[in-house]
Amino acid sequence: MKALLDFIPLIIFFYFYKTVDPSNTHHPLLALIGSAGGKDNNNILVATAALIISMLVVYTALFISQKFRLEKQQWLILFMTVVFGGVTLMLNDDFYIKLKAALLNLLFAGAFLLSPLFNKERTPLIKRMFGPVLELSVQGWRKLNYAWAGMFFVMCSLHVFFAFIFMNGKYWGEFTSFGDMLVMFSFIIGQFILLRKHFKSDN
Repeated sequence: MKALLDFIPLIIFFYFYKTVDPSNTHHPLLALIGSAGGKDNNNILVATAALIISMLVVYTALFISQKFRLEKQQWLILFMTVVFGGVTLMLNDDFYIKLKAALLNLLFAGAFLLSPLFNKERTPLIKRMFGPVLELSVQGWRKLNYAWAGMFFVMCSLHVFFAFIFMNGKYWGEFTSFGDMLVMFSFIIGQFILLRKHFKSDN
């Protein structure tokens, strides 16, 4: 259920990104937030406003359902969306919302790489995540941790590529909404296939 809720803001973002005329400065959502709009990026501005609103609603629901708490990564995602989305709307400049996903993935990559330095047992983050279900050697956990850090570095690079390099960001919205999820799901499926012999039980 929680995973499904996480998809709702992305679907809403993509809907407005694809359906709003980039030159429309009079969209109701822009009027709601008091924005005069931009030149040819109003679809991104409207989609960003919708993303912030929907994330606030979804994360409020998660906050309540999770006994009035959010996980650290949820706070981080919400904080960066509101901050970078807010700056985007204040300046009518889509550069900042495009930068958000790249920085977020870079932070996740750094968290995996540096995690052994911030606990007494020198335990990598990936072991704290999957320790209950996987049985690996110390070297195995280290390699898996590097693999996840590498995946997030690749995701960061892909976001930069689609946002700022490839065809002037023409397909940035598509990649942000669905492409990065396909990359991550493919990586996770590949990991489970490679590590299937290391599960602690059939369950």
